[in-house]
Amino acid sequence: MTVLLFHSPDDPVELWVAELRRQLPDVEIRTTPDFGDPSEIDYALVWKPPAGLLASLPNLRVTFSIAAGIDHILADPERPTHVPIVRMLDDNLRDMMSEWAILGVLYFHRFMPEYMAEQPKAIWDRRWPIYTPETHVGVLGLGAIGRDVAEKFRVLGFQVHGWSRTPREVAGIICHHGAAGLEAMLPQCRYLVCVLPLTDETRGIIGARTIAALPEDAVVVNLGRGGHVVDEDLLAALDSGHLRGAFLDVFNEEPLPPGHAYWRHPKVVMTPHVAGELVPQSCAKAIARNLNAHMSGAAMEGVLDLERGY
Repeated sequence: MTVLLFHSPDDPVELWVAELRRQLPDVEIRTTPDFGDPSEIDYALVWKPPAGLLASLPNLRVTFSIAAGIDHILADPERPTHVPIVRMLDDNLRDMMSEWAILGVLYFHRFMPEYMAEQPKAIWDRRWPIYTPETHVGVLGLGAIGRDVAEKFRVLGFQVHGWSRTPREVAGIICHHGAAGLEAMLPQCRYLVCVLPLTDETRGIIGARTIAALPEDAVVVNLGRGGHVVDEDLLAALDSGHLRGAFLDVFNEEPLPPGHAYWRHPKVVMTPHVAGELVPQSCAKAIARNLNAHMSGAAMEGVLDLERGY
């Protein structure tokens, strides 16, 4: 029988196992730490696997990530490099990420920071609205999630720009690529939304140079990875007044240390890496599709390209 090993220190194991068994009735599901003979494991579904776990599985065929990102797997220096890694591509995860991006932009677009600050003071102060059809949103990243984010902002009536490393075309979206494209896009965007994968090329992309290119009173929304932001540069731009605010879900260190300036900064809204949660009822279907495809010799979706980093 085909065997799938599940490992995660953070997810509800019982719920995941129940859903995986429902979607993969002919596959045996095992969990760490007591999963029996390592040589019997064909597939692994993991989040933050401890160093050496994957290397201990001599017949491992595919490693599935319990996340859209794969940096938690690449962090293991002992991982078997010949085994393909597959990112989580799940419609519900995508939709949740888009919801969070929209929440972040609309929170500032409709003056919620100001209204929330005035409510305890019983201040009734109406503000003239920002005209949405003339408001530009820039989306960094045009993969499956970034494309959905961009398209949903377009449906809301914004002028939407998308940026990617290489050329992309998305109907209704003003697409840019490469360094020159980023330079051209940034000055137009009142809101900058990051949904990029974290690679050597994208690390620190929201730093002093990028931030300075944004118009005054712009807002940064980050649901990609904490490593995309240079914290010191973002804080400096918030303190100087160049940026109106930041809506952040991911951080360079997680959990964020209690003494970090973000916790108490009046222009920062934070959430604890919850923009896109992995709901087993939906994700198990995505895993089953890819696992069944692999067993039948068909192509899988979301296979990591190590050269690109995603």
